[in-house]
Amino acid sequence: MPRYFLRTVVLLITLVGLASGQVDGTRLEVANLRQDVALLTQRVGELTMAVEQLTRENNALQAKAGQNYVTLEQLNKSVADTNRAMQAALADQKREVLQQIAGQIERLGKQTNAALDALAKNQATRPVVQTSFSDDFPKEGINYTVVNGDTLSGIAKKTGAKLADIRNANKIADDTKIRVGQTLFIPQGK
Repeated sequence: MPRYFLRTVVLLITLVGLASGQVDGTRLEVANLRQDVALLTQRVGELTMAVEQLTRENNALQAKAGQNYVTLEQLNKSVADTNRAMQAALADQKREVLQQIAGQIERLGKQTNAALDALAKNQATRPVVQTSFSDDFPKEGINYTVVNGDTLSGIAKKTGAKLADIRNANKIADDTKIRVGQTLFIPQGK
């Protein structure tokens, strides 16, 4: 309430009280009313200050809220930047992996070439493998089944046959190629 309105009310009450002859009681009531009006005035002032403070705080919050929000354009730009950075990192990682694989393949190639060279040298020192066979061996003989641990020369010794005759009769070009369970013709005689 405006202050002048309250003063007018107090003044009217005072006049009414004087006119009716109740001066002492009216003075007491006027004093009480003045005290009530003073308290009300103080309270209205406090409320006014509180409203002003709340208004300032509200304005500050609105200003701060406006600063904290990003636009859709800013968000899209940030996502695009992050995507470009990830693509670049993936490309770098892919390049590193391919370099490691290339290095491993090169090392394996060198090892393979070394192994092939060693095999080629070993083949060069091996005796020539017989690829033609003669029919000049006894046509009578026995069948022999190869067992574990047998070698062609060992079978020749066991049976008393010539190694060359066993090779020619069974067309064996490589003595190491006999296998367990294989049946060989062992020529006898001559």
